[in-house]
Formats: sequence, C-alpha cells, structure tokens
Amino acid sequence: MTAAIGSGKGTVDLNDWEHADAIFVMGVNAASNAPRMLTSLAEAYRRGAQIVHINPLIESASRNTIVPHEMMAMATFHPTGTGTMNVQPRIAGDLALLRGVAKATLEAAQTDPKAINREFIERHTHDFDAYERLCADTAWPELERLSGVGETVMRQLADVYARSNRTIISWCLGLTQQEHGVDTVREIINLLLLRGNIGREGAGPCPIRGHSNVQGNRTCGIDHRPTAAFLDRLAEACGIDPPREHGLDTVRTIEAMQRGDVKVFIGMGGNFVLATPDPGYTYDAMRKCELTVHVSTKLNRSHLVHGKNALILPCIGRTEKDQQRSGLQATSVEDSMSMVHLSRGMKRPASELLMSEPAIIAGMAAASLPTSSTPWQDYVDNYDNIRDKMAQALDGFEDFNRRVRVRFGFRICQPARELVFLTPSGRAEFSTAALNDDIPPSDYLMLATMRSHDQWNTTIYSNDDRYRGVKNLRTLVFMNERDMTDRGLANFAFVDITSLAKDGTKRHVYGYRAIAYNIPAGNAAGYMPELNVLCPIGDYSAQSDQPLMKHLKVQIVASPDIERDKGNGRMDH
Repeated sequence: MTAAIGSGKGTVDLNDWEHADAIFVMGVNAASNAPRMLTSLAEAYRRGAQIVHINPLIESASRNTIVPHEMMAMATFHPTGTGTMNVQPRIAGDLALLRGVAKATLEAAQTDPKAINREFIERHTHDFDAYERLCADTAWPELERLSGVGETVMRQLADVYARSNRTIISWCLGLTQQEHGVDTVREIINLLLLRGNIGREGAGPCPIRGHSNVQGNRTCGIDHRPTAAFLDRLAEACGIDPPREHGLDTVRTIEAMQRGDVKVFIGMGGNFVLATPDPGYTYDAMRKCELTVHVSTKLNRSHLVHGKNALILPCIGRTEKDQQRSGLQATSVEDSMSMVHLSRGMKRPASELLMSEPAIIAGMAAASLPTSSTPWQDYVDNYDNIRDKMAQALDGFEDFNRRVRVRFGFRICQPARELVFLTPSGRAEFSTAALNDDIPPSDYLMLATMRSHDQWNTTIYSNDDRYRGVKNLRTLVFMNERDMTDRGLANFAFVDITSLAKDGTKRHVYGYRAIAYNIPAGNAAGYMPELNVLCPIGDYSAQSDQPLMKHLKVQIVASPDIERDKGNGRMDH
C-alpha cells in the first residue's frame, strides 16, 4: 500500500462502512477473525448494500449473523443477512480474480463512459495506460485457470462493482500470507482506482489488522526498517541516538537465533513458538538463546520452550486497573481505522505485586542502562509523560493528551484519504505485476491454515468448531469431495499430509481426519497451530517475508493402518 498510495494504512473509517454501496470482504472469516465486522455487515445488508465474500471456503459469516447488542434478535434467535454473493477462488488465486474484475470493468468502459472514473484517473493516478494494456492482453482462459473462477462469475462481480457508487474492499491474512500477497494488495488498489474509490466517503481500502493495537505498534515505531525521518524525530524528541541499521522481522529473527547471532529474546505477550512456522526449527532456535524473557498475563507453550536462562514476568492485563504514583493510568491504542482512544482497566489486579507492561519495560531499561538520561521512572509514574513525547516524535499526535481524552478519541490524519499521495510521482500508482502461475501438480493440493471458531490466535477454548459443524476434533483437514473421491477417502478417513518446501524438503503429519467441505477442488484447509509444522522456515514471501501459512503445497493420502497410532504432528525432514 505504501508503494501504491504512499501509506501503509487503509483510508476507511467506521463511518464509511455506513455509507458504502458495496463491500468486498477478502481472505477473512469475520465470525472468528473480525467479529465486530458482523454488525457493520448486517447494517449494510439491511440498507441494501451488496456484500461479496471472496474466500475459498464459504463460511457462516458470509450468510447471516445475530447482532449481539440487539436483545430481541438474540432472544428470538433472529438472524440478519451478512452477504449477497460468495466467490470461491482457489488458494492464491485472488490476484487473477481481481485482474479479471478489472479487465471486465475496462471492457465495459469501451461502451459505457461511466464504467470507470477517467477524471479521477487523469488527475490522481500514474501509469494507468500500462495497466489498461496489461488487462487487455491477459486472456480470459488464463484468468479462469489461475483464479479458479469462471469468466461469468468474474463479470458478475465486475457488474456489482460497476453499479456501486462507493465500494470498500477489506482483506486480512488470507491474502497476505501468500507468496504474491504484495501484488494482490496492489491489485486491490488498482481496482479501487479505476472508479475513484479512494478519498471519499463510503469507499476505499480497509485492511483488517486483528488485535486492537497492531496498527498502533507500527505507527509508534515497532518496525524493523524505520525510516530515517522517523529516527531523526525520535532522536530529537528523546535526546538519544537510535541505531540506524535495519533490524530483523520474525523469520529473520528465528534464523538469527538458530545461528547464534541473536542471544536474547524478549516477548511482550503472545505465544511466539506456536504462532510462528516450522516448530521444530523454531523450538531449537529458541533453546539456543542465552536468555528468554516473556512478559505475560497467562502461561502458554512459549514459556516451556526457552533459552539457557529464562524468566516469566507476569503483568497486569488490559482489563485490570493500572495504579501508578500519579493515579489510575490509561493506555492509548490505535485500531485498524486509524482511530486512537484510551483503554482503561476496570477490574482489581489479580495480585498487588503485579506490574504493568510500561513499568516492566522501564525497569529493564533503568537496570541495564544505569547512565541513561531518559527519565524512565517519570514515564511509569504518569503515562501522560509518554504521550507528551509521542506528540513530539510522531506525525498526527500533536496535542495528544487533550485529543485522546475527547469522547471516542481521534483519527490520525491519513494523507491518501485527502488524495495526498506520498509517492515519488505524487500520485496513486497503478501496479503492473505479472500473474502468478503456481498451480500445484495434479497429485498435490494447495493448503491454507486457519483458526477454528472456538479459538483466538493460538488460544484454543475448546476442540469444537461450532460454525463448521465439527465437535471434539482439531487434527483434521477440510477437503473437496471430488479430491477425497480421487484419493479413495471416505468422510472422516485417516490421512497423512506431506508438504513440499521450496528447497525440496518434506514435512509430515500423520493420522489426521479428512472432512468433506465446500472448498474448491485442488484446495484444502486445516487449523493452526497444529499444521504449522507443514510450513518450513524458509517458505516465506519474497515480497514481504510473510511465512506462507496460507500457501502450502501438500500431498494427502490415506493413512496405512500401522500409521494411525503415531503422534499427530510428528515432523520428518
């Protein structure tokens, strides 16, 4: 997105969801991954908006929901629709699908001048002519083959788009944890630019970040490749000389731990070893560290896979009262819509001995940097002092402490929403990426990992998957019935799954259950973290370094009887 519109953030806010004529939801199951979205989808459905879910699996969230705050609907189990159309591309076929919609839209523009917004294109974009030629030169049979979606359906989707005056396109990890995830996001922007669906109410790109402060972390500098401009302002505001060399992302960090180049690991929350790929490799890398430290509210698997020395530092949770010397504290968070607001805990802490996360970080800093001039204790005593520094160091945070206390907080300025594109050309950039031809051989399937409905990240609340009709089972793989028939598999048959890495190595799990599901032939899906063993540490996107958790080439065969009692998830190389 930064290359396309000069910003890594979406341009959409919640108000836009209330005015969109069409909403495309790509690569996300809202019921388990973004449940707050369901209310917005239900409201859009009631006012007649077109809601298209683009996902290999048809999920319950694409049909209807019972809106949680509507008491009568809950009492009578009365659902509201959340979708008007489902489109099922093959895994990693989204780029070709979007290209097909763009191609159909451009073809319509040859006879209908309103099909595209030429005034917007001429005034605000760059390289449109090259993109138009690319779409024209791409044949429909090739788009069908690579997307797994027929031309008729792509034209229907283009018609929905053309009839919408204001369109939002939203997406999540289902698109980004692919080899060509960056190209796919660029193609989303391409499609939006064709009809001027950026910089106006009810329209724009809307990435779903997940946790309520994932986007805020990046805004505030949790970035292994910070810009020189950011570091300059940080240095001036804080009176420090920050390191200028780039750091490491998740995959590179694990590789560096394995080599012995990274000796200390500090985790702020989360369950690192279960959320990352290739557990065998990652476990071994963690155990090579001289010290591992976890700041956590609950115990998890990562606390058992540790370095030569290990610490668990329990902290108060976000729902607990944070009492410091100046009084009760509040932390600020930024959501996916660039809204910043305060979060205050209301419950009594589990123990009076628990410290807050800022207090733990500041305590580490004071202990390890005894000559530092940074007023660490002042930051702990009153979090307003932290926000005052943020106001100096970060664009859009001027007068932070006053603005964050306004009801509902405030929205950080998003230049692209104002049609200010911080790109080299000063315009929104069309992308002309080649289509990715990565359809596996006929004896392989493409597999994506995902969460169950009774799961949040790596936290599994039960072994049920309510909305997919599964009870007391997680070692499973969802398959197309035709693929099961081709392999002689009955429903719930035991199967072994083998993944093929880029380097030719293989990884296996044994004794999983094959379950027939509404997913395109040639594709399969199963749960993380159980199937993380199939994703090698070296299989990450060359474009983004994202592990290919949703783009795994696998073989699935019936388990021999002698294999059935082997431990699930055992990995062979």
